[in-house]
Amino acid sequence: MLEIDGSAGEGGGQILRSALSLSLLTGTAFRVHSIRARRSNPGLQRQHLAAVKAAAEVGRAEIRGAAIGSRDLVFRPGLAEPGTYSFAVGTAGSATLVLQTVLPPLLAASGPSALAFEGGTHNRWAPPYDFLERAFLPVLGRMGATVEVRLERRGFYPVGGGRISAKVTPSGPLRPIDLVERGSVRAIRATAIVSRLPASIGERELRVVEERLSKVSGKVVEDRQALGPGNVLLVEVDCEGATAVFTGFGEKGVPAEEVAAGAAREAEAWIDLGVPVDEHLSDQLLLPFAMAGGGSFVTGGLSGHASTNMDVIRAFLGTRFEVETLVRGARRISVR
Repeated sequence: MLEIDGSAGEGGGQILRSALSLSLLTGTAFRVHSIRARRSNPGLQRQHLAAVKAAAEVGRAEIRGAAIGSRDLVFRPGLAEPGTYSFAVGTAGSATLVLQTVLPPLLAASGPSALAFEGGTHNRWAPPYDFLERAFLPVLGRMGATVEVRLERRGFYPVGGGRISAKVTPSGPLRPIDLVERGSVRAIRATAIVSRLPASIGERELRVVEERLSKVSGKVVEDRQALGPGNVLLVEVDCEGATAVFTGFGEKGVPAEEVAAGAAREAEAWIDLGVPVDEHLSDQLLLPFAMAGGGSFVTGGLSGHASTNMDVIRAFLGTRFEVETLVRGARRISVR
């Protein structure tokens, strides 16, 4: 049984989620201890527990220690089975992270799966649905994956209640690709979404983005379907060879201008650096590239999440990651 230190490196929930995915892919049982031990609320929280239960259901796994607050988990996988599944986080915890946990093994399963997820779709501690749809899944599509997703209802923090559906159709092993050229910027789209809040919040956010970034097309979307109040600003930068999505989340007491300025700064920095993969996407691509057994991508600085994720992937697959420093701090990540 593989032993994993849940407090190593970045020490967050990514260690657990990657371990669950890789366990189902390889059939390797594992024990993870000290789960999120250095966090203010250590141990399994609702969204982590939802990922554990989802992985266990998909893989007919035996689990021990699956409870709120648990810092020690044992996971003995069976074979990942395609099918129709419905998973609920139960709070505004991220539904997208649960989807990303079960997606790798279902891509390698013997048939298609239909999935439904309920929980948070837009909160600051996880990739929002729009990032998944427009940045992450298109890269997987280039690698041969067939994944269709649909946002049925947004779920904002703290109420949640969002819904995502997905159809996963396995089509053979993922293909290695080289994602090293970004190309020129074709379009920049800014969308300010407001739910049960004044539309003027979104209008103020768009003004900031339009002042900072050139050739922006912007719109305000008033969401009348979400169960609770919320605000998110999405800045999508569409380039010849890549798409990046930068996000600002509205918070009580934080001016709309400040929310927008943060997202605009991230977009500006990525455009200026000229790399095809932003820092957040680089974290998400490590596992699919390892599944493909090769390929490379160019990104900016590596986050703590990415370095920790590499360690977990090595433990299960023996993958070798080569990190080459390029000009202006860019890095090329090659999988061997």
